[in-house]
Amino acid sequence: MASSDNSIDLEEPRGAVSEGAARGTSLPRRAFHYVGGWRSDAAARWTFIWPSVILVLFLSIFPLFASLTLAFGRLVFQRGSVEVDFVGLSNFTTLLIGTEQSHILGVAKTPSPFGWLLLIVVVALVARALVRSLRSGRVGVGGAIARVAGALFAVGLAWLVARTMLGEGGRPGALVVTLFYVFAGITVTYFLGLGLAILAVQPLPGRRVFRIVFLLPLTITPIGVGYMFRMMTDTSKGPLEPLFSALGLTGYTWVTDPWAARIAVVIGDAWQWTPFVFIVLLAALEGLDQEVREAAFVDGASKWRTFRHITWPAILPVSVTIILIRMIEGFKIVDMPNILTGGGPGTATQSLTLEAYIDWRSLNLGSSAAIAYILLIMVTVIASAYIAWTRRWVERA
Repeated sequence: MASSDNSIDLEEPRGAVSEGAARGTSLPRRAFHYVGGWRSDAAARWTFIWPSVILVLFLSIFPLFASLTLAFGRLVFQRGSVEVDFVGLSNFTTLLIGTEQSHILGVAKTPSPFGWLLLIVVVALVARALVRSLRSGRVGVGGAIARVAGALFAVGLAWLVARTMLGEGGRPGALVVTLFYVFAGITVTYFLGLGLAILAVQPLPGRRVFRIVFLLPLTITPIGVGYMFRMMTDTSKGPLEPLFSALGLTGYTWVTDPWAARIAVVIGDAWQWTPFVFIVLLAALEGLDQEVREAAFVDGASKWRTFRHITWPAILPVSVTIILIRMIEGFKIVDMPNILTGGGPGTATQSLTLEAYIDWRSLNLGSSAAIAYILLIMVTVIASAYIAWTRRWVERA
């Protein structure tokens, strides 16, 4: 609709024009209504949304830069003040190649036969994934460099694990122990949660009661879980003392054996996180189209083939997200090793987060911040590689 005066040129549907004419509403007035509505929306954004966004960004970015300052500095306590002296990469070099190397990276020895086998398998899988990714033709120069760097990072971690945790006479540091907690915890938690979810969707009597029971660990705080497992693993006077006595384990302490202590931490962490995996997978399984599964059974498909070709592709996107969340939380584990074993025996069960916490308590804030940034870099690289690796599976599913 064209206008000869200075009013705004707007075009309306026919029904709206006739309705406006019937109500006697003029075009400039309706245009003012639209402009006023736009102004009110903009005012609402500036009044309510942007202050919240700015506050959240400030609370996220300011600690990041503050910790970065501490990572490249050292606290100097003076009378009446505290100063931060810039020391460059000194905190990182001390952790990775200096006096604290044995605590972070561990003591490396010649890999055992199982260590060599693990290293060969990891190198073969990484090389296969890298070649397939580069041959796809969808990767640019920057993506190719990032993939090659990620492959070298994965091989380096495998080489470190083979020489420290699986080496003859080697001793893993906090970084390798954290990787063990992450991957062992993910494996146990996911498959146990998946099994419980499959069991809970079956037409069994009392399955609703079991669903409630399976969710109980979510109601307990991590500190409570740590103290509970500390009590349960006491072989001399804990609630499971009769069972330990029957097995001949009276007087045995978990904290005197490094592998037993790590396994106890993984069991406690898996007990705490299995309900989360269970409830999410249960919702995914109950949301499946049952007619497709019933049609597969009618056509003679077995339960395994039905799960592999129908159920698994349907829950794969959810599974990828669950594993990613569980991975990020696994890298931050601190409650269970701190309460259950105290990081012992020695430093056998210390994670990177617990190591950073110990340095923070001793007022070595520079080393604590440097450990936190090492953890941040490692989580970012591994999570990015995991997302890139599973994207093809999710798209195919």
